[in-house]
Amino acid sequence: MTSPFAPMTSRESLATGQRSLGDPSVRFPLWPPLTAGCPVTGTGSVSYPVEVDYAYDKVPADLFATAPGRPRGHERWAPLLPPLHAPGLGEGGTPLVSLGDGLWIKDESRNPTWSHKDRINRVTVSAAVGAGAEGVVVASSGNHGASAAAYAARAGLRCVVLGSAGTPPAVDAFLRAYGAVVLPVPVDARWPLLRRIVERFGYHPVSNVTSMHTGHAFGPEGYKTLAYEIFVELGVPGAVFLPTGYGELLFGVWKGFAELVALGLADRVPRLYSCEPAAGGPLAAALRDEVPATRVSVGSTAAYAIASPVGGYRGVVAVRESGGRALLVSDAEMEAARSELARAGTWAELSAAAGLAGFRQLGPHDDGPVVCVSTSSGFKDRDLLAGDGSVEVDPEDWAEVERRVRTAR
Repeated sequence: MTSPFAPMTSRESLATGQRSLGDPSVRFPLWPPLTAGCPVTGTGSVSYPVEVDYAYDKVPADLFATAPGRPRGHERWAPLLPPLHAPGLGEGGTPLVSLGDGLWIKDESRNPTWSHKDRINRVTVSAAVGAGAEGVVVASSGNHGASAAAYAARAGLRCVVLGSAGTPPAVDAFLRAYGAVVLPVPVDARWPLLRRIVERFGYHPVSNVTSMHTGHAFGPEGYKTLAYEIFVELGVPGAVFLPTGYGELLFGVWKGFAELVALGLADRVPRLYSCEPAAGGPLAAALRDEVPATRVSVGSTAAYAIASPVGGYRGVVAVRESGGRALLVSDAEMEAARSELARAGTWAELSAAAGLAGFRQLGPHDDGPVVCVSTSSGFKDRDLLAGDGSVEVDPEDWAEVERRVRTAR
């Protein structure tokens, strides 16, 4: 049997073009990146995303081998990523932490801006540099905006973040520290304003611009690296549980494992479980109704980072093709999962604990290890500064000291 690999030493991108997820026969050149979905297959009710294609027959033979001195971060996976025109910050390479009994946590809070969004923004800001844009614009109330601001600053680009009045104060300070222009606006006004800034200033959009989520063409490619890292360290797990908003992370992890199968390195894709807040759940609704994407009303939830009223076709593809399921988790379930992570030494945002919450809801798996992705740090929660905090104690009041020590968890 002929090897699908070619011996290569280059770490240059093997990206060849873009193709529609709605109809893979519809193809486009690699440049310019399509930031509003496929212009051919999209309709008034749904915009189909595009994905990046590669010269898979030229993948370096040693790309997934373990050896000392490997580049860290996206540089290691450059052949299977779009061109990395923007400098990195050491994104990726996050640890798998064992919780015992075959359960692993992929702790994405160890990324440079403490969330999984660094994997996507290294790639999308690179697209902005490659396209010759002077700046980037992003609609985000948290992780995505902070990450885009950091990578834009690193690349010497301007950054405009369209947030909302509910942006946590700590995150707002995070954004401004990178020199971003922060414009809090009503949520429904963010996307029309983003499109206007793109048209007026020529800034490159690094978040969604369409009514049904399509996102940046290059973005989910950065999330594939999460699948590569799991595979190199653990092999193919039985299942992966992921916090899910628009479904880009879900799709990126699915595509990463699907590529490993296509390259003959893995024999299957793990089942992927999307974990959305029960207050909304557009992906669960789309799968239930057998439509490419849909819109739902979102009730009250503290998991603001993944409380999306709209979904996208990428998530449908990932769950369907992996044989997984769309789960809905309550705030109480996420709070319990966040507490469990804290007891294990990982401080996670409430939204980030949705993957573990989904796993605990579904129950044990008996077909191999399970990975729950924890997407971001507890620093990002809106209730970070809520409560009274620790109260000073008189060191001579031994009764009070003893009471506190004994009541510690």
